[in-house]
Amino acid sequence: MSLTVPRRSALADQVITRLRRQITSGDWPVGSRIPTEPELVEQLGVARNTVREAIRALAHNGLLDIRQGSGTYVVATSELAGVMHRRFADADPQDVAEVRSTLEAAAARLAARHRTARELGQLRTLLGRREAAWAAGAVEQFVEADATFHMAVVKASHNEVLTALYADLGTVVRTFLRGEVGDELRPDDHVDHGRLVAAIEEQDAEGAAAEAGSYALICRRFAVRAGG
Repeated sequence: MSLTVPRRSALADQVITRLRRQITSGDWPVGSRIPTEPELVEQLGVARNTVREAIRALAHNGLLDIRQGSGTYVVATSELAGVMHRRFADADPQDVAEVRSTLEAAAARLAARHRTARELGQLRTLLGRREAAWAAGAVEQFVEADATFHMAVVKASHNEVLTALYADLGTVVRTFLRGEVGDELRPDDHVDHGRLVAAIEEQDAEGAAAEAGSYALICRRFAVRAGG
């Protein structure tokens, strides 16, 4: 794994590429802390300054967040996602909820038409994980499970542009979802996604879109609470 290119600039580019691959592949998921500088120096076989230069470059591009005294964390999976995260960090929660609802309704309609048996099975599994996290009162696990479930619905649309757009907006969605949920899972806030999976299974495109779109009302209620 050691990198031995003599020129520092070329070496830094290689380190940037290697670290970006760890992020985009999911090895370092959004929200996770990456290895420390000494650990990366040992893993990559390069000088600390080179590692530091690469981390700063990825932080500048919006993929990483350097938190003094805590470490460096993944905040986005692509440069565009990083731009969106910075651009919409202070957006009105209701605006984010409405955009999310619009994209998810369109994706659900397409997923009902194009989903495969394998994708349907994955949706059932992810729905089960979401419900298990809710039942356990595990806030962080629920946020991640909910976001993963909705991303799977979007992927089942088989629309690459919609999938890429939603994925790049995913960091913004997770941030606001985390704010909406708060510190505990309240019984009154539970949203049943079983009907959405059933509509996709039955290839009821309009039913799936309507079900996903109906979440907008709940998102608006959350948005009002999150916005204070």
